[in-house]
Amino acid sequence: MDGINVFGQQISLCSKDPLTGYYRTGCCETGPDDLGTHTVCAVMTVAFLEFSKSRGNDLMTPIPAYGFPGLKAGDQWCLCARRWLEAHESKVAPSIILEATNEKTLEIIPLEILIDYSIRKK
Repeated sequence: MDGINVFGQQISLCSKDPLTGYYRTGCCETGPDDLGTHTVCAVMTVAFLEFSKSRGNDLMTPIPAYGFPGLKAGDQWCLCARRWLEAHESKVAPSIILEATNEKTLEIIPLEILIDYSIRKK
């Protein structure tokens, strides 16, 4: 697993409630088995959640069998970098927390774009 953020520092926690991350550690860590590159710590918005649902990934509906509570606006979640970029191109990308966004994101999204959406961790 890779725990370095876009600044080359130890990655910060994205969310424990709801518990996020490909490995469900609360951090946007990644590894070779994470084919979706779940590395962007984003703050959910209604616009993004509706966009994701329209693309076939309903993040709002709970799936109890997988311990997934469903997301709502304001929740912090480790998103797939390519889905976040797709949302950016469609003008519905949510804000992100750079300190909690994995450096692997930079292989897909330039830092200059990420900075434009950056907010500080609560």
